[in-house]
Amino acid sequence: MAQKLTTQSAAERIIVPLDVPTMEDAIALVDTIPNVTFWKVGLELFVSAGPAILEQLKQRQKRIFLDLKFHDIPNTMAGACRAAAGYGVDLITVHAPAGKVALQAAQAAAMEGAAATGCASPNLIAVTLLTSINPRALAFELKVSLELQDYALQMALLAQDSGLRGIVCSPQEAEALRRVCGDEFLLVCPGVRPAGSAKGDQQRAMTPSQAIAAGASYLVIGRPITQAENPATAFQQICDEITING
Repeated sequence: MAQKLTTQSAAERIIVPLDVPTMEDAIALVDTIPNVTFWKVGLELFVSAGPAILEQLKQRQKRIFLDLKFHDIPNTMAGACRAAAGYGVDLITVHAPAGKVALQAAQAAAMEGAAATGCASPNLIAVTLLTSINPRALAFELKVSLELQDYALQMALLAQDSGLRGIVCSPQEAEALRRVCGDEFLLVCPGVRPAGSAKGDQQRAMTPSQAIAAGASYLVIGRPITQAENPATAFQQICDEITING
C-alpha cells in the first residue's frame, strides 16, 4: 500500500505550468502562489523569455520542468538535450516516437551536458502520446492501428529500454504503465482536473486523487489553479484533496 501523503508531500507532487507569454507574467504568477515548489516552463514562455526565466525560478529555489518536447533526428536531439541539461533543471521532455536511437542519444547527451556544467543530471522523460489525442484521432488521423492504451504502453517501454527515467502519460494509462514499468519509473501526468473543473482540450482526464491512486508520480495541473479567482487557495484545496483522499 502506498504511503499516505501529507499536505507538504502532496504539494511537492504538483507541477504548475507557467503557460504565460512573458517573463513579467511568469514572475507575477510564481510570486502569487509561493507554496508551489515545482513549475513547468513550456514552449511559449521559453521562446519568449529564454533561459532567463529558469534563472529566476532557481533564485526562488523552485524545481523546474523544462517541457520543450524535443523530437528530431538523433544528432539534433542530442545537441538540444546536452544544452538543456546545462540549465540545471529537474525534468526535460522528448517525444518517444523519435525512436530508440534518438532517445539513447538524448539520454547520453543530457548526462554529458550536466557533467560539463557541474549540474545534477536531469531526469529525461518521454511523451508517449499528447493528452489532447483521443482514440478516434489516434486511429483515423494518425493512422495508428494499436488501441490507445497499447500504444502508450509500447512508447513507455521504448523509453524505458532506451534508458530514460520516465514518461509523460495520461492518468488514464498510469495504472497499467505503473504495473508494467515498476515503482521507480516516473509517470508525469497532465490531464488532471479537480472534480467540477472544465476539461478544456484535455481528452483523457482524471481528478488529482484518482491520478495519484492510479500510480502517477507527478501531476501537471494548470488552468484550475492559474485561472482560479484565488490561485493560492485553489492550489491549497487540491493539496488538501490529495491528502484526504490519497
